[in-house]
Amino acid sequence: MGLSTHVLDTMHGCPAAGMQVELHTTQGDQSTLVKRFVLNQDGRNPDGPLYDSASLKVGTYRLVFDVKGYFAAKGVALPEPNFLNRVSLDFGVAHTDQHYHVPLLVSPWSYSTYRGS
Repeated sequence: MGLSTHVLDTMHGCPAAGMQVELHTTQGDQSTLVKRFVLNQDGRNPDGPLYDSASLKVGTYRLVFDVKGYFAAKGVALPEPNFLNRVSLDFGVAHTDQHYHVPLLVSPWSYSTYRGS
C-alpha cells in the first residue's frame, strides 16, 4: 500500500538510475515540496515507498522528473532547448487503502505513465 514510483529509460532499455525526482503535495495552483531523491539502480526511490499506507492522505500530488538532466548526464546529444526538460505528473489519491504506483516510461522525446500496481 502507499505511494511509489519507478522510471524506465526507453531510449537505452534500462531503469533510469541517477534521475532526480521531486515529490510535491498540491492544492489548486499551490505546491509544497515533500522530498527530493535520486533514483537507484532499479529506477526507484532508494528509501522505498514515497508514502507508506499510514502516511498517504487523500489529496493531489505532483511528481517532477528531471528528464533533461538525466539524459544529458548519460551523454545523449540534446538540442537546445531540449524537447523535454522536467516532466511533471499531477495525480490524485482517492483511496488510501489502495496502492498508488506511478511509473514513468521516458526518452528525450516522449513519455507515458499509468496507474500501476
